Amino acid sequence: MMESAGLKSLIRARADALGFVSCRVTRPRVDRMHADALQQWVAADMQGEMTWMAEENRLQRRRQPESMLANVRSVITVAMPYSAPDYGLDEASAARAHGVITAYAHGDDYHDVMKKRLKALAAELDALLGRHDQRVFVDTAPVLEHALAERAGLGWQGKHSLTIDRQLGSWFLLGEIFTTAELEADEAALNHCGSCSACMDICPTGAIVAPYVVDARLCISYLTIEFDGFIPRHLRPLMGNRIYGCDDCQLVCPWNGYAAKGAGVLRDRRIGPSSASRPDPEADPLRPRRENHLPDLASLLRLDEDGFRQRFRKSPVRRTKRRGLLRNVCIAMGNSGQVAFVDALMQALQDGEPLIRGHAAWALGRLAHAQNRQAIIRAMTACAASEANQQVLEEVETSIRQMNKTDGVT
Repeated sequence: MMESAGLKSLIRARADALGFVSCRVTRPRVDRMHADALQQWVAADMQGEMTWMAEENRLQRRRQPESMLANVRSVITVAMPYSAPDYGLDEASAARAHGVITAYAHGDDYHDVMKKRLKALAAELDALLGRHDQRVFVDTAPVLEHALAERAGLGWQGKHSLTIDRQLGSWFLLGEIFTTAELEADEAALNHCGSCSACMDICPTGAIVAPYVVDARLCISYLTIEFDGFIPRHLRPLMGNRIYGCDDCQLVCPWNGYAAKGAGVLRDRRIGPSSASRPDPEADPLRPRRENHLPDLASLLRLDEDGFRQRFRKSPVRRTKRRGLLRNVCIAMGNSGQVAFVDALMQALQDGEPLIRGHAAWALGRLAHAQNRQAIIRAMTACAASEANQQVLEEVETSIRQMNKTDGVT
């Protein structure tokens, strides 16, 4: 058997060749601090409608990762990078006719890409170590991946709950290989957030309710992706033009600023001797596609089901389904102040999806002014007369009341 240090170097070289920028090893254990934090988070119902997060068997698996594979001895945790957005907070918020999509969704769906690469790495481990039982996980399994990454020394869990590395920042995704092979564990990472609260201060909805605690019920990423209902009215104005996820907490993180300044050095370190085996970066499926860079809201609202499936064929945006994305688009339009969206939103009042009709009514109320208010009220009154969905009807009637109040009608 090869010496432990040499074996780990070889595994890291193979991980590097597959596009992972960091590869570390730990034992299948979760520190008590993280286990207790998870329990308190669920006890406070901060998981929102992600009810599976509170299922006892899943909680137990997260607290005891050794239950994920019989006789597991090691966990290999890896980081796969994605591109930070090439715009800042000011540019994104100023692009009122355009939507903001989180940076990891600017390319293909990372679940598919990363799982394929992890399986390839697992196959190479069989060749290196001899046959061992292994399981590969990417995001969807009941694994406390940030806690394991921290224990493995890949990075520490920041106050926004994402993993941060001093060289990489936080623009990367995590994956794990659970294996019955015995590998030497790396040292745990130290926390370097210090007294910084930039991520907490910038959060539009105040979702980071305490250091390292994110209330999903307030988080724009949860609201625009995981939550499939009518978004609470008081949160909608705070969402701005974010239509799929939110990167604000990462954009202001000082460690991402340091990582950006050192990008050239980091790139040279990554490429090194194994660059010949790396995929062509131009063909990288996670490479940003320009159509997801501040996309035009009006064109998105025009998408029918076929158009949505084609437009987001390989994208993680598919997760919201058409109704969820267009709900978010309506909110962004309502926050835009762009009266030019009124006609498109009027048409959306006739959409077959109640979720879209209801949020279109809210957006129209937001865009109403002295010249168009009565026309909007007439259109929504006609809509209410034939509306069968109670939630949509409440949205329409609430918007009409508010517009009438603005006009001085009681």
